[in-house]
Amino acid sequence: MGDRGIVLTGLRGVGKTVLLNEMHARAEAAGWLTVRLEARRDERGATTVRRALARELVVAARKLTRTTLTGRLRDALGTISSFNAKIGATSIELGIGVNAGRADSGDVEVDLLELVEDVASALGEKRRAFCVFVDEMQDLDAETMGALIAAQHVANQRDWPFYVVAAGLPDLPRVLTETRSYAERLFNYRPLGKLARADAADALREPAERLGAEYEPEALERLLDATGGYPYFIQEFGQTAWNLAAGRVITDADALAAVQFGTEQLDAGFFRSRWERATRSERRLLLAMAADGDASSATIDVARRMSLLPSSLGPYRAALIGKGLVYAPEHGRIAYTVPGMSAYVDRNRDDLDAAGDLAR
Repeated sequence: MGDRGIVLTGLRGVGKTVLLNEMHARAEAAGWLTVRLEARRDERGATTVRRALARELVVAARKLTRTTLTGRLRDALGTISSFNAKIGATSIELGIGVNAGRADSGDVEVDLLELVEDVASALGEKRRAFCVFVDEMQDLDAETMGALIAAQHVANQRDWPFYVVAAGLPDLPRVLTETRSYAERLFNYRPLGKLARADAADALREPAERLGAEYEPEALERLLDATGGYPYFIQEFGQTAWNLAAGRVITDADALAAVQFGTEQLDAGFFRSRWERATRSERRLLLAMAADGDASSATIDVARRMSLLPSSLGPYRAALIGKGLVYAPEHGRIAYTVPGMSAYVDRNRDDLDAAGDLAR
């Protein structure tokens, strides 16, 4: 694992959550104390995530009660009980009294630091670690995010075996640094993107070959062009080609049908479900961004296309960021979180217009 936490970043559909889940499973298999959280951006997000943290801690710690408890480990379990009792997350008990005065102040940063100190130090004696896995970390409330960053910072300084492993959108490193300026040096940042063409070809070819099938060269090239190298699209088009093929050889005709059918499926589900999260006015912003393709858009250009002053764009931009539909790669720019969204708008422009989505 090294001496730092890990932050996975990338657009939707590149496999961040799958990789995060695999890392979580391996940490559990190694006997680590692990907690898995998914951040939420709503008015109850902070309460929800802290209750989830306490609840998952208690559930994970119950496994430790089946082992021989050293004095330090018993104290650590008492600290977990204190943390849970303060938050009131679950009535499940560890059979160990609270560790009064530890992790029970009600200040999330103080309490989390004391929790990490007691739990990680005790686990370190058994050559194990304490790890918090957070998906969609850009949606974590600032106070909880700051507390996790601060805990990771102290853990790094004092060699406590504690790690935050997070996944989020491409702007997550910026969000972390804005929350705590020293966050940039606390984590190993691992951006995930589309696969190189050779790797994408292997991702399509190898599963088929394991089942005794193969692609015609033209079919493989057609599917590679359609997927753009994005893992979710590779999965979607590959599965569709397999389902449509009449025999063990997936032909170019099969691939053509798979691209057509698969695109319709993506439009009806993957893209449409996200489009429908936006209000009528927010959809106008998404439309204005489509002129730049999948590249980021300057907010001043988007405002001009919408016949708005740049200052009037702010509420729509903030709402779309909150819904996870766009992100800010840098100051003054916005981009889709979903690859291929501009193409979806272009493909469905007439239908969207007829529905009034693009009306002024």
